[in-house]
Amino acid sequence: MVDLTVRGAGIFGLSIAWAALRRGARVRVVDPRGLGAGSSGGIVGALQPHTPDPWNDKKQFQLESLLMAKDFWRDVDYNSGLESGYGRVGRLMPLATDQDVTLARSRCKHAEFRWGNNALWEIVEVSGSWCPSSPTGLYVSDTLSGILNPRKAIDSLAKAIQSQGGDITTEAKTDGPTVWATGWQGLLELSKLFEQPIGNGVKGQAALLEYNAAGQPQIYADGLHLVPHLDGTLAVGSTSEREFETPDTTDEALDAIIAQARDIVPAIADAPVLQRWAGVRPRAKNRAPLLGPWPSRSGHFIANGGFKIGFGMAPKISEIMVDLVLEGRDTIPPDFHTNLIQT
Repeated sequence: MVDLTVRGAGIFGLSIAWAALRRGARVRVVDPRGLGAGSSGGIVGALQPHTPDPWNDKKQFQLESLLMAKDFWRDVDYNSGLESGYGRVGRLMPLATDQDVTLARSRCKHAEFRWGNNALWEIVEVSGSWCPSSPTGLYVSDTLSGILNPRKAIDSLAKAIQSQGGDITTEAKTDGPTVWATGWQGLLELSKLFEQPIGNGVKGQAALLEYNAAGQPQIYADGLHLVPHLDGTLAVGSTSEREFETPDTTDEALDAIIAQARDIVPAIADAPVLQRWAGVRPRAKNRAPLLGPWPSRSGHFIANGGFKIGFGMAPKISEIMVDLVLEGRDTIPPDFHTNLIQT
């Protein structure tokens, strides 16, 4: 017997299981496909805030979660003996036009007000090999952004859960309350069940290159992420494909991404491609995570829709979901809540 069953061994499922264990619950995680079988098993790992204006509850939640990340992953890694690859390395974004510079300067004031002393959003001049070209010669530098290695982070979470007596398996019956963190397929099943659009999947393709820029800020330019992992590899990606035939195969769309990355940072022009990856990210209808009780199914809960920000949101999502499931305290933001599902 367990106090909580979690269906889904991606970032939401595992982080919720970990938070529940830390509060003394007996936990079992069940996923027939194994650890990180969906988009949580990807290779990019960019933990980035949205712009500091206009402000809303989602951005406040994201800020709080990103600030929790250092302690969250330090605790996980300590208990697992593994490394998640987490680092708060910041982010560089080139400013292409004078209009972009003006907008970025206004955001400096918003960040100072909203982020306080926790992080900076500032306009800088930079140079060197790890620097994309900028027509204005200026860049946004934010110090809130972090990185991790998704696969290593999933492995570290799983090992930490097991170190504290949690069970991770591919098949098991449901005991106690159940959290459904079942990715894009789960969103499609909910859409069918409730006969309304709840969410879907968006395919992404990414590549891992052999290039050591460990400790450098990640780069976001022309809609592309370049993430220098602490293990000396470089992730670039990703595509956003709403229509796709196969969820886990790469094609010429990834070739274009790799070429674009080499144009952005010429220093990686000859960096060998170590790995090509494709997967489908769960996107809820309103782009925010979907959290809360499963409508009309007592004792069951939903945690889904991480899309591109799942790893960044996980530390705080895990806490508020455990508040709800184990303690009955509902602090889920209205825009995230399963109350949005029409029943």
